[in-house]
Amino acid sequence: MRHLASLLFCATLAAFLAVAGWGPAQGESKAKRSYISPFYFGHSELSGALPKVEKRLPRVPLVTHLGPTQRIGRHGGTIWLLVGRERDTRLMVVYGYARLVRYDENFQLGPDILEKYDVKEGRIFTLHLRPGHRWSDGHPFTAEDFKYYWEDVAHNRELTPGSLPKALLVDGKPPRFEVLSPTRVRYTWDKPNPHFLPALAGAAPRFIFRPAHYLKRFHAKYAKPQMLQMAAAKLRLHNWTALHSLKDNPYRFDNPDLPTLQPWRNTTHGPAQRFIFLRNPYFHRIDPEGRQLPYIDRVILRVSSPSLIAAKAMGGESDLQARSLAFNQYTFLKEGEKRRPYDVRLWKTARGAHLALYPNLNVNDPAWQELFRDTRFRRALSLGINRHEINQVLYYGLGTEGNNSVLPQSRLYDESQRFRWAKFDLKRANKLLDEIGLTKRNGRGLRLLPDGRPMEIIVESSGEHTEQTDILELVHDSWLKLGIKLYSKPGQREVLRKRVNSGLTMMSIWSGLAAGVATADISPAELAPTNPYQFHWPRWGDWYNTDGKAGEPPTLPVAKKLLKLYHDWETASTYDERAAAWRQMLEIHADEVLTFGLIAAIPQPVVVSRRLRNVPKEAIYSWDPGAYFGIHNIDLFWVAHPRKR
Repeated sequence: MRHLASLLFCATLAAFLAVAGWGPAQGESKAKRSYISPFYFGHSELSGALPKVEKRLPRVPLVTHLGPTQRIGRHGGTIWLLVGRERDTRLMVVYGYARLVRYDENFQLGPDILEKYDVKEGRIFTLHLRPGHRWSDGHPFTAEDFKYYWEDVAHNRELTPGSLPKALLVDGKPPRFEVLSPTRVRYTWDKPNPHFLPALAGAAPRFIFRPAHYLKRFHAKYAKPQMLQMAAAKLRLHNWTALHSLKDNPYRFDNPDLPTLQPWRNTTHGPAQRFIFLRNPYFHRIDPEGRQLPYIDRVILRVSSPSLIAAKAMGGESDLQARSLAFNQYTFLKEGEKRRPYDVRLWKTARGAHLALYPNLNVNDPAWQELFRDTRFRRALSLGINRHEINQVLYYGLGTEGNNSVLPQSRLYDESQRFRWAKFDLKRANKLLDEIGLTKRNGRGLRLLPDGRPMEIIVESSGEHTEQTDILELVHDSWLKLGIKLYSKPGQREVLRKRVNSGLTMMSIWSGLAAGVATADISPAELAPTNPYQFHWPRWGDWYNTDGKAGEPPTLPVAKKLLKLYHDWETASTYDERAAAWRQMLEIHADEVLTFGLIAAIPQPVVVSRRLRNVPKEAIYSWDPGAYFGIHNIDLFWVAHPRKR
C-alpha cells in the first residue's frame, strides 16, 4: 500500500512538473508524443473555460526547433520592453513573427501557419492550412477567412478604393482565387509572381486573410445598416467603412477584440502608456518536447520618450531592448552591466551599407548631372573615401568596409563586388579625374568644373543623427585631397525627399541596401530605378512606378539594363533564374558604383536581462527579412526567475 501511494505521488508530481514546464531534458526518448500545456491555463482547463491543450493545438502543430545555443525552457513569467510610441504595438506582430510562410535563420522560406504550400510554374500557389488551427478566441481558422478578405475586403470598393497590393498583381492583373476545401486555397496568375511568398513572410506582412467571424458584424454586406450606423456614431466615425477599418488592422495590433494568430494577444485599449500582451491559448507551435509555445506568459510594452530609452534600459527597466538603441550608446550601456543584471550583446545589422552616399543622377545642374553619370567620376569619388578610417574612428573597427552590396551571410555574396572601386586609393582616383579632363584648379587647390566653378559637392542629410555629420567630416578630409570640397547640409526627412525628387539635391546620405542578406526569392527592386524614393535616380523611379505618368524615362544605358534584369527576375519561374538576375544586377552595381557604400554590419546593441534565456549571443539584426527578434524564435525565449522589484 505504501508502495502504491509512493507511485501515485510520483506520478502526480511528474504531471504537475510537466504542466509547469519542467519536462524531461532535451534528447531523452519519448515513446509517444504528448503535449504540455502552460501552467498559466491550468485553472481555465480545470474549470472547462478552455479546452485541453490537445484540443487547442492544430492536428499537426509546428515544432519550433532549437538554435545551436538554445535549450528546452519552461513556461511562465513576464518580460518588459520599452517603445517610443503607442503605435509600436505593431512590434508584437513583428517580433512574434507568426506568418503563413516565414524565413528561417538561414533566410530560407518555409511554412509556418500553413502546414505546407505548393508552387507550380512560379504562378500557381496552393496553400494548405493546418487542420484544427484556431484563432486566439477559439474560432476555427479556415479558408473562409481567406475568402472574406478576398471578396469582402480586397474587392470591396468602399473598403479598398485603390488597386490591390502589388504583391497580388502581375502586369496589373489579380490572380484567380479558389477555395478548394476548408483547409486549402489557391491563387493562380497568368505569369510567375515572385513577390507573393516574400510578401507573406515580411516583417510587415501582407495579410491575405481576416477573422471573418469577428469582422462580419462591422460589414455592410452582413450587418444591419442601423446597427452599423449606431456603432459608427458611438465612436464618432462617419460610416461603416471607417468602423470596419478601425476594427481591422492586424499589423497595427491595437484592437484587443480582433482575434489573432500571433503568440501573444493584445489586451489593452489605447490610448495607454502600458500595453499588456497575454499568451495566445491556441498558438500553433510547440517545442521539441511538446510544450505549447510561447514559453513566456506576458509581454508588457511600456511607452517612453525615445530619447530616454537608452537610460531606462541602463536602469534595468527593459528585459529585451534593441529598439531606439544605437551603437554610439554601447559603452554607456556596457557600463551599466556592473550595476544592473543585464548583458549588452552586439548583433550584426543586415543592410548592404549602414550608410551610403547617393549622387543624384537626376540633379538639375547640367554640369553636375553629366559628371555624376560618368562612371569614371563615380569610381574616383568612391576610391577617395577612406572607409578604414571611418571604421576605426567611429566604430572601433567592428564594421564591414566596402560597397553598398549584399553581405557575406547572403548566398548571393561575391567578395570581389564588395571591394571593387572601394579601397582607398588617392593616386588612382586623381588619375581618373585627370582623365575626365578635370585638371584645372583654383587658388585653393580645388578642381574646376568645365564652366569654371569650383568643385563643391553639397551632401544633404535628414539631420536625425550626428553620426552622419561625423562621417561626412572624414569624407570631406579625404575628398579635399582630390581637389573636391564637401559641404554638409542637414535638414528634415520629408524636405530632403522633396528636394531630391525635384533635382535640387546634388548628393545625399542615407542607409544602404535593405536586403543585405538577400536570397534570390527577395525582390531586387532596390537595384533598379523602380520608385521615386531612391535617392540616386528618383525621376526614373517615378517614371517606372507610375507607368510613365510622372517622372522621366531613364536615359543611362546601365539604368535600362538594370530594369531589364529586374523584369527578368519578375518573370523567372525558378530560383536559379532569379539568382542569375540578382547576380548580374549586383555585378553592375559593383562595377558602375551607382552608390557609395561607406560602412556596413555596424553592431546593434541588444540589452538582455540575465533572467532571460535562449536569446542568441550572436545574431543578425534585420528588418526584412528577419523581423528583428522574430527570425530568432522569440517564442522560445524563456524566463529563468521572476523580475525583482
